[in-house]
Amino acid sequence: MANTKEIQKRRSWNTLVFAKQCMAVTGIFFVLFVLMHSYGNLKILAGPDAYNGYAHHLRVFGAPILPYEGLLWILRVLLLACVVIHMICAFYLWHRASKGRGSQKYVVKQNVVNNYATRTVRVGSVLLVLFIFFHIFHFTTKWVQIGAADAYSSATCKVDGVMIPVAPWNMMVTTFSPANWWTLIIYLGAVAIVALHVGHGVWSALQTMGWIRENTHKATVYISGIVGLLLFAMFAIPPLYLVITNPAPVAC
Repeated sequence: MANTKEIQKRRSWNTLVFAKQCMAVTGIFFVLFVLMHSYGNLKILAGPDAYNGYAHHLRVFGAPILPYEGLLWILRVLLLACVVIHMICAFYLWHRASKGRGSQKYVVKQNVVNNYATRTVRVGSVLLVLFIFFHIFHFTTKWVQIGAADAYSSATCKVDGVMIPVAPWNMMVTTFSPANWWTLIIYLGAVAIVALHVGHGVWSALQTMGWIRENTHKATVYISGIVGLLLFAMFAIPPLYLVITNPAPVAC
């Protein structure tokens, strides 16, 4: 009987560690994805040709081995899979923690700051998933259209001898025009949630991997905070630039 209980405890512990490791790995993928995405968005500052050209090259990357938009769909599927796995593991860990506390739900096991951050990330995670779906429906499938409808067309322009779609620039311009200032508020709020989640996630991933010790704790807090702030700035600059400058859409 003792051996059976010991085996069950060992299996439970292994599952717990595996769930934490899955959250760390999927979280790192999400961080790398959003950093790459935010870097691409900064191409807005270089003008329509640079931004549309960047969007076009993403769609034809790996051709002819990969089909048109092949890389993007691979990344989208991986991102979706990571989000689902991340949420399942998060729910499992939350359930284990709640079950472990039992009737001692009023016992304080964390400091106020960590507890507040954890609750904020949980609520933010739900809002973040909703925003991801909205973002896909808006910029990918174009089921949700904000601003001028013709901005979402499949029109192309010739740039350096290559026919480049103009929709990426035009969609950004019409979405973040001064007339649609409310989209900027929603977007910045979502980006703030992403930055908070990523900052907390970086710290949690480093903790799970055993990189946080007494002599490295302060440094990891600074690193996770800097990553979150950097991400917020990289995502916030392009829409702020568009609302302030109100550039014209591309017409061929």
